[in-house]
Amino acid sequence: MVNVDTARFLQDLYELRKIGAFKTGAHRPTYSQQDMESRRWLKTKMEEAGLEATIDGIGNVFGRHKGAGPHVLAGSHIETQNEAGWLDGALGVVSALHLARAGLPVDVCAFADEEGHFSGGFIGSRSIIGDFSEADMDASTNRYDGTPLRTALTAAGLEGIPRLQIDPARYKGFFEMHIEQGTQLENAGLQIGVVTGIVAIWQWQLRIAGQQDHAGGTTMAERRDAGLTAVRLLAAIDADFPRICGERSTWTTGNIELSPGAASIIPGRAEVLFQFRDVSMLKLQEMEAALRRLVQESNRRERCHTELIEVHKATPALCDPGTMRALEGAAEALAPGKWQSMPSGAGHDAQNIAKVLPVSMLFVPSIGGISHHWAENTRDEDLEMGMRVLAEGVERYLAGSN
Repeated sequence: MVNVDTARFLQDLYELRKIGAFKTGAHRPTYSQQDMESRRWLKTKMEEAGLEATIDGIGNVFGRHKGAGPHVLAGSHIETQNEAGWLDGALGVVSALHLARAGLPVDVCAFADEEGHFSGGFIGSRSIIGDFSEADMDASTNRYDGTPLRTALTAAGLEGIPRLQIDPARYKGFFEMHIEQGTQLENAGLQIGVVTGIVAIWQWQLRIAGQQDHAGGTTMAERRDAGLTAVRLLAAIDADFPRICGERSTWTTGNIELSPGAASIIPGRAEVLFQFRDVSMLKLQEMEAALRRLVQESNRRERCHTELIEVHKATPALCDPGTMRALEGAAEALAPGKWQSMPSGAGHDAQNIAKVLPVSMLFVPSIGGISHHWAENTRDEDLEMGMRVLAEGVERYLAGSN
């Protein structure tokens, strides 16, 4: 069994937590001063572990194992959501680092901007597999302040640095450890989740056209209130989806904007961001069909017309059976009866790496299911168990004893 220094693993996690500390969490937006400090910190840690470390032109921090293979790739991301948690992403990177520290033939990567501060989505993991073009770079801007990606890269000192691209032939597979970001493991009293697949997110915009008018002078019979049409349509979706969704399907109204957004003006326009997620392509297609039908029914019934616009449709990423068996064997050996198989309800860099490599993910519990918030946390003993299971699983997979 591979020997992992879990005390040093926790020490590195807590050290990284201090960079951009916010309350009990962290604030490291992509390419911010705090983010770049964490990337330089990681590069130094990689070098201490004997890896050949670089930061490429998109901000990916890559540590290459210098010895013989077969190799695996492991990692996640170290930027955070704004004023958010300290483990989301960081756990996967630091655990990958300690796979290398334990002597396993592992290349380690912290992918840039998994958290989506810049448009385009997963720009680091997409870049490293050759799926983020120069045109994509030109088009990408900061979602919060509109800063062009290229401007942000220049400010971060990354302009002109080549972007790294991996050779899939070098690797037998990819592993990513992550907090669950949900309550299944904690509620069941379990320590480990072996991920079966990563959901796809299908994102939509609902544009509803009404008539802006006076809130007092326009009778209720005369109104074309885009806001009320939006509310009724969303209520219809929420009532209908449970009849056709899967066991772990989710749907979310992420944003509603009413125009002009004043107390005494009837909204003449509503724009809604709506998404649903599932690991089954069939279930995603059924949910899309239901959404289109509900919009059609709304347009027959309402005075305001709704336009349904497709924003983004990803493909679910199923985890590789061989990597899963290795992790399942390790979990049963180290935490017998304290693990389960489960899908991931969140998106991860692994879903992009899955386009070129067999991938697997390992979950540890999230206290209260909290994530994307500074109160995000996991017990030290669960973090240590996750580290041991990951290392044992990777060793089994490399040895072919899975």
